[in-house]
Amino acid sequence: MMLDDVSVQWLGRVDFQEAFALQERLAAGRRAGAIPDQLLLLEHDPVYTIGRTPDQSSLRGAEHLPHPVVQMNRGGQATYHGPGQLIGYPILDLRARGQDLHRYLRSLEELIIRVCAEFGVTAHRREGLTGSWVGDRKIASIGVGVRHWITMHGFALNVCGDLSPFQQITPCGIAGVTMTSLETESGRRISVESVAALFTTRESSSAASCLPASGSTPGETAPRVSGNRGAAIP
Repeated sequence: MMLDDVSVQWLGRVDFQEAFALQERLAAGRRAGAIPDQLLLLEHDPVYTIGRTPDQSSLRGAEHLPHPVVQMNRGGQATYHGPGQLIGYPILDLRARGQDLHRYLRSLEELIIRVCAEFGVTAHRREGLTGSWVGDRKIASIGVGVRHWITMHGFALNVCGDLSPFQQITPCGIAGVTMTSLETESGRRISVESVAALFTTRESSSAASCLPASGSTPGETAPRVSGNRGAAIP
């Protein structure tokens, strides 16, 4: 799924803090106009993350958790990242893509929906809940940060592997939510690398129109959003 105006990089397994430092450097470069829009694709070592919110209840207390907890400059409640999950970190200049945060969130959901369709899995949105779903099961989480209209963080698509670490928290603060994966829903083995390859393969281009197009007219439908904030429920 070639994104013609975005530089896509597959980084493999990357420590969460290392990836965050890279995002910070790239976001500064993008704001300065030194680099084009980026999409980082990777996996993380096991880690729990939560947004900057006074309500930490979705962690259920951190003492029992089997992996580290990191608080980040994104919106939303607790989630888990680990092997078998495709992480996507778009570093985009929304000043050139309409300055519409809600449109951006919906575009990430649509991208995941189209990726799932490539593997025969029908995903969808749920009213009032950010992310992508298969039935009432959540297959992808979305949590973004926006600073001076430059995006950070992004999406986490469950591809394969162990989902049990989600059972130690209340994922996204949604009581009773069931997490699922592409492998579970499709009934066949799928690797993270094979999903990441869709983003750089010209033969499959259905996601190319998902992200707001570069050159969108700023402010036409843009909500009033501060220049430094986090948004979305992971």
